[in-house]
Amino acid sequence: MNQFKLIAAFFLFLISLAMRAQDKFELVVAPDGSGDFTSIQAAIDACKAFPDQRVTVYVRNGVYHEKVRVPDCNSRLSLIGESAEKTILSYDDFFDKINRGRNSTFYTYTLLVEADDFYAENLTIENTAGPVGQAVALHVEGDRCTFRNCRILGHQDTLYTAGQNSRQYFADCYIEGTTDFIFGAATVLFERCTINSKSDSYVTAASTPKGKPFGYVFLNCKLTAAPGVAKCYLGRPWRDFARVVYINCELGAHILPEGWVNWAKTSRDQTAYYAEFGNKGPGANPTKRVAWSHQLTPEEAAKYTPPHILAPVLPGEFKVGDSCTGN
Repeated sequence: MNQFKLIAAFFLFLISLAMRAQDKFELVVAPDGSGDFTSIQAAIDACKAFPDQRVTVYVRNGVYHEKVRVPDCNSRLSLIGESAEKTILSYDDFFDKINRGRNSTFYTYTLLVEADDFYAENLTIENTAGPVGQAVALHVEGDRCTFRNCRILGHQDTLYTAGQNSRQYFADCYIEGTTDFIFGAATVLFERCTINSKSDSYVTAASTPKGKPFGYVFLNCKLTAAPGVAKCYLGRPWRDFARVVYINCELGAHILPEGWVNWAKTSRDQTAYYAEFGNKGPGANPTKRVAWSHQLTPEEAAKYTPPHILAPVLPGEFKVGDSCTGN
């Protein structure tokens, strides 16, 4: 009996080794069939769950009309496009189309990231529904998620940064939309990004949880607008305790002198923390901002460094300032 158990264990061990040998940590998606898969979701579904090293999916140029989900089990996943302008993930869901009741907004995503340690580079992620109400392009819930040189396109509610304990980093990205097109509860650093308003409305609608030291931080970003857009606010508080700070940003003429506005018929201005430091451009008007906003001192602004905002950062993941495509 003992000998039988040993033989069985040995064969199980061999099977395990064979299965591990089949694990691939680099996959290619190509619409013409020249890669491992023709759809992004199919490649993600084939990735090892909870891998002990990073899995990289290379996506070749093309338009991928699909609704993509990166589930919790697909941690340490990288999606690397061939080029930001020509590697396009596109879908067109919106609130009324989804028709799932009052919370339909949160099902309209083109890309949903639930996994931790996700990394994306050189991609366009767009919701093409148009000006028809809430229509999310990118919905991120995972922790330590990074987006570099990506284009995130939509209208209302383009980018949903979810997760009360989620930390996210956007570097050298282009993000555009209309009403509240960057919204949510996560701690997020936007560095060297272009933030483009497509209509007179609100750039951010943060819902930072009470007690969080940081909410949204825009560092060395550029705020632009489409032709004819002339009346935009830097933000309004979606929930109490919203926190948004702009540091060393270039603010276009479309940003109103008052800068910020309260959410209608609420007292959220009493708990919101909206602040600026070192901004420039025609939209930078520190003396004309609403009385409940703040202008940081140099000492206060010095605390807004990437490692401080995103701390604690784990070794080997969530790298700020360089690529995260390796292990």
